[in-house]
Amino acid sequence: MGENQKTEKTRYSDQELEEFKQIILEKLEKARKDYNLLKSTITQGDSNDVQDTSPTFKVLEEGASTLSKEEAGNLAQRQLKFIQHLQAALVRIEHKTYGICRETGKLISKERLRAVPHATLSIEAKQKQK
Repeated sequence: MGENQKTEKTRYSDQELEEFKQIILEKLEKARKDYNLLKSTITQGDSNDVQDTSPTFKVLEEGASTLSKEEAGNLAQRQLKFIQHLQAALVRIEHKTYGICRETGKLISKERLRAVPHATLSIEAKQKQK
């Protein structure tokens, strides 16, 4: 593949790390908002337990507001995990170890990191796991 330049970099430059930091901070802000939204869905849920018997079309109408407590709870859990992964990625940026595959020790491609900013495995390493 054409990804390996002749002199392979062992880490991203400070400038590149700064770019990733901005992406992560944006995602973190959105993730926190989503998490808080889900948490409020769970806590509000108490008052409308009576509506559990409502007909299906009503559910479609109300969309997200009718997530069951369990669903909202699961989503909130996932969101929290995502937030923790993003925070860990920020720590790796501080230590300048961000973007280095924990299996191969090579740099994870920028395309992958832009798509999954908290990735710790390169595509190759991830495929080997399967």
